[in-house]
Amino acid sequence: MAWRMPSETAPHERTWMAFPRPGQTLGETLAEQEECYAAWAATAHAIAEFEPVTMVVDPTEIARARRMLSSGVEIVEAPLDEFWMRDFGPTFVVDDERPGVLGAVDWIFNGWGAPEWAEWGLSAEIGRFVSGLVGSELVSSVLVNEGGGIHVDGEGTVLLTETVQLDPRRNPYADRARVEAELARTIGTTRAIWLPRGLTRDYDDFGTNGHVDIVATIPSPGRVLLHDQTDEAHPDHAVSRELRALFESETDAAGRAWEIIDVPAPATLRDHEGFVDWSYINHLVVNGGVIACGFGEDEADAAARAILSEAYPGRTVVSVDARPMFARGGGIHCITQQQPRIEAPAR
Repeated sequence: MAWRMPSETAPHERTWMAFPRPGQTLGETLAEQEECYAAWAATAHAIAEFEPVTMVVDPTEIARARRMLSSGVEIVEAPLDEFWMRDFGPTFVVDDERPGVLGAVDWIFNGWGAPEWAEWGLSAEIGRFVSGLVGSELVSSVLVNEGGGIHVDGEGTVLLTETVQLDPRRNPYADRARVEAELARTIGTTRAIWLPRGLTRDYDDFGTNGHVDIVATIPSPGRVLLHDQTDEAHPDHAVSRELRALFESETDAAGRAWEIIDVPAPATLRDHEGFVDWSYINHLVVNGGVIACGFGEDEADAAARAILSEAYPGRTVVSVDARPMFARGGGIHCITQQQPRIEAPAR
């Protein structure tokens, strides 16, 4: 077997999501809870304009999901305690030696490092559940990892973060070599770019401790979109400079120097809890489109859409208000997971 995780830009069969349910991140007030449900539904409907969407729904939320989701969103029922599908769902892979075979990597999920507030036992089973539904081969891993903690170019390069895969709350006995070997086995990568850290707010209690999918992504081999906080008053200004210097000194799996495309952060610096981690990097590429994070017509929204349009030529860029997601610890990429399209082998 030679498993390989395709780039997100490869054709998709569908996108998977999980519908919100009561828990720590849903919201304390009725208004906050309704805002959460609406944001997830809006994202599903935006994606459904481009490709099929399947929503995993907890049995307690079936009636609400059927009421809020259009007929274009397929609903499947399974117990959930979390609803960030990127992180606890399967990471899909293909086998270049066996055309037509789909694999699903089932990472260990422990609620982003087993914080006291997290509940993850039910959602940790969703990787196997989804794999069974689609008939993929299950690729079991002993690595505690989340889908938001990796980005690939589909040609051997993976971006990851020292404070995620090497987090002692996740993998206390891991080192770079062990992590890289496991990623080579499960997603077929041969070159790891280790980011030293993620954005500042991502280290708060409800953060992921540095997921890469909020700071950098690869729109095409040899190019990287990089979060650029230009305001020196924001602590991520220093983070942006550090990460840019890293990519300037690195090469990808093919030995290419990186073409760095700076994506300015939203103009908004703070919310009621402090410095924000709002980012346009946390977008989802779909068939013929890009679902981008919007921030209430922040003055940088339009500029970000233009950058994404150039980075993904031929795709329509649409924005969904991601403020309700970021208030809960993530964005559009965090709540979605793509399933690559598998071509039937030639006869």
